[in-house]
Amino acid sequence: MTRTEPARGMRDYLPEDIRRREHVIGVIRRVYERYGFEPLETPAVENLETLMGKYGEEGNQLIFKILKRGEHEASGQADLALRYDLTVPLARVVAQYQSKLPRLFKRYQIQPVWRADRPARGRFREFYQCDVDSLGSTSPVIEAELCTAVSVALTELGFTDFHLRLNHRQLLTEILDAAGVPAELHGSALVALDKLDKIKIDGVSKEMSERGISAAAIEALTEVFTGRIAMDLVTGGPMAGLQSVADFVSRAGDVPASVENLRRIFQLTENTPAAGHLTFDPSLARGLSYYTGAIMEANVPDLAGSLGGGGRYDNLVGMFLGQSVPACGFSLGLERILVVMGERGMFPPNLTTTAADVMLAVFDAADAPHALRVAGLLREAGLRVLVYPDADKIGKQIKYADSLGIPFVAILGGNEIAAGTVTVKNLTAQTQATYDQAAAGGAILEGLRQRG
Repeated sequence: MTRTEPARGMRDYLPEDIRRREHVIGVIRRVYERYGFEPLETPAVENLETLMGKYGEEGNQLIFKILKRGEHEASGQADLALRYDLTVPLARVVAQYQSKLPRLFKRYQIQPVWRADRPARGRFREFYQCDVDSLGSTSPVIEAELCTAVSVALTELGFTDFHLRLNHRQLLTEILDAAGVPAELHGSALVALDKLDKIKIDGVSKEMSERGISAAAIEALTEVFTGRIAMDLVTGGPMAGLQSVADFVSRAGDVPASVENLRRIFQLTENTPAAGHLTFDPSLARGLSYYTGAIMEANVPDLAGSLGGGGRYDNLVGMFLGQSVPACGFSLGLERILVVMGERGMFPPNLTTTAADVMLAVFDAADAPHALRVAGLLREAGLRVLVYPDADKIGKQIKYADSLGIPFVAILGGNEIAAGTVTVKNLTAQTQATYDQAAAGGAILEGLRQRG
């Protein structure tokens, strides 16, 4: 017998799942649009060369490659790949349509991506990303607006205990330099550091050692991420530890530009919804190699990993265009948000969970034309209507409606058809009344309002 479960790391979405997803997507989309972002979509499949080399050592290994087709299938070579994220396709689009896009291009994109990752709680091989990006400006106002928009979106979804961790990719480079990590091992060090929340400092130290980083450098990095500087983070405010890190990396008392950039982002968000959620974290690495400036990540206490993340990537578009285009973005992971909201019971109680507001029942198959006409009247009134297709016993039809949670049944028998009426049964209150067919829709809408 053929297996019926979906491929590992993939999921089927039943009606209740879809309604929850649409609720979350709707909230995120409305927030993004309030901040002036426009919608964009790109193909599920990209040329392999578009994706390769953009995500770092581990990212390249997680790309779902598509073998050549037809006469080239036997070669075992790949020329296409499933979209790995939404950022690289965005960079390609900007390069392709530069003359048609505004100088400051603000876009949001909510589409699935695919990664050949090991499935885990909140981690799937196919998942949706909810991206928001600004291209065309190096101003830290961009980062401040992104942090604020993400904070508003998470707050409107019901999250109150999230943290937006903020760091800077150049500052990480300066930390690694100051600790004595050779430049050629920076990439390896960042790959290991990006796993800090999962394997803790001992695991990161072990992995760094395996990657050829010296014990002295590892000890210095441990001091930054878990020692005295880390204590500053615990005891101080949102920018705590930033000065200590600046002292660690600076030469001759000069304040690094990366530190000044982070300070400015904090200043710009002081009186925004991001205030109270934004904190400096020198250990935040973000695994993707295209980041060039500030990097961000959203976390909640009961989820290993993040709800989303992002940062500045000023060089990525240049890989396609041949000239630098400043860019910065943030991506919320829909699946992880859904997992946490489901476990916490965060979905609104009035979230639609039924197929219809009213089911139309008939006694005789010959009355189907009348049923369809009345259903049309109810739909014109703004109701979601399910027409029961068979002339089963009325008790069976009502039981079916009740099993789906449909609150009203409109009964159309011979007497009702002759009189131009319809009998409406309220399954919750166990009451019924007869109305003119043209007035039934308004009566059912009023009943729905009374139910709340």
